[in-house]
Amino acid sequence: MKIIILGIALLFSGFPLHAQTSPYFPEKGQWQSKSPSEVNLDQDTLQRAVEFALNNEYSGAKDLRRAILKGFEREPFHEILGPTKKRGGPAGLIVKDGFIVAKWGDPERVDMTFSVTKSYLSTIAGLAYDKGLIDDVNSKLDNYVWDGSFAGAHNSQIEWQHLLNQSSDWSGELFSIKDWADRPPREGGLDDWQRRVLNPPGTAMEYNDVRVNLLAYSLLHTWRTPLPQVLKKHVMDPIGASTTWRWFGYDHAWVNIDGIKMQSVTGGGHSGGGVFVSTLDQARFGLLFTRDGKWENQQVISSKWIDMATESSPAHQSYGYMWWINKGPRKWSEVDDESIFYAAGFGGNFVVVDQKNDLLIVTRWLEPNKIGQLVSIVKEAL
Repeated sequence: MKIIILGIALLFSGFPLHAQTSPYFPEKGQWQSKSPSEVNLDQDTLQRAVEFALNNEYSGAKDLRRAILKGFEREPFHEILGPTKKRGGPAGLIVKDGFIVAKWGDPERVDMTFSVTKSYLSTIAGLAYDKGLIDDVNSKLDNYVWDGSFAGAHNSQIEWQHLLNQSSDWSGELFSIKDWADRPPREGGLDDWQRRVLNPPGTAMEYNDVRVNLLAYSLLHTWRTPLPQVLKKHVMDPIGASTTWRWFGYDHAWVNIDGIKMQSVTGGGHSGGGVFVSTLDQARFGLLFTRDGKWENQQVISSKWIDMATESSPAHQSYGYMWWINKGPRKWSEVDDESIFYAAGFGGNFVVVDQKNDLLIVTRWLEPNKIGQLVSIVKEAL
């Protein structure tokens, strides 16, 4: 009698009789699909998004070695230093409430992901922060890396946050690549670039892979373990990723840590290397951030770190800790939602996270200037 009375009371109080269904997470080796209508999305609009992605393929060569050399030909001394791989055609997934609701191309194919790697690297820094290996993002790097990389009046002022938001203006040479030779300004020449006036750390954002690779190098010294092993143990295994992904560095980028030779990986692929991953595994990584760092019952990466990583940096409103944010000068004109954040890489690789709607878009080999339109079409389906 008490159970019946309780049930009636709950019914009239407005509370459901059954506990709310837990969020869905894909099992390892499996990923459930649902029709758009099952998750309250418009099927015709989603189909239009798929067709848009297929019809706007990245125009660069499928031989990515050629595409890289052409794309960065203005950089002095630029050469391929790490592995590359010929790419496939357009591929992508749209995930709503954890379920695949649309897909195109070959989502199991492993491809280079270029600067999306930076968001993986940011996650390695976040794990170090969560575990207390990094005391504070305001800590200076010369307390962690003692080999002289952060010596001198300028470099000694660089903090973790400056490498993470690409505002360090670090000056030097790493693995035989000079910082000023990486994405130099349009104006001037070698003499001007070498003799430039350095910006105080934290005041000016400059996209520069040498300094990103310096972050990877610094994290290697901090973890004292190869970063691909850190990513595998603490992220990719917990989220059920396959065994097909890889993370490469330059062929000559080997470092002695505690008497053991370890490769320092890259944060991108514009000289080769970086994360090579399937669209499905990339989507698992994206879903982890869509769900605020939690996978089933495990907090893989703290929500505090995700908030920090996706907050506008003082030097660039559109950039956080190696995640782009849909606000400021890089805001998509087609999308008003400023809560969206995303990873972006050369050749049209994107991982777009919409936490408010439990919505994820992963797309490969899309013309980069079309991503705002694609996201806008998907948002129309909500």
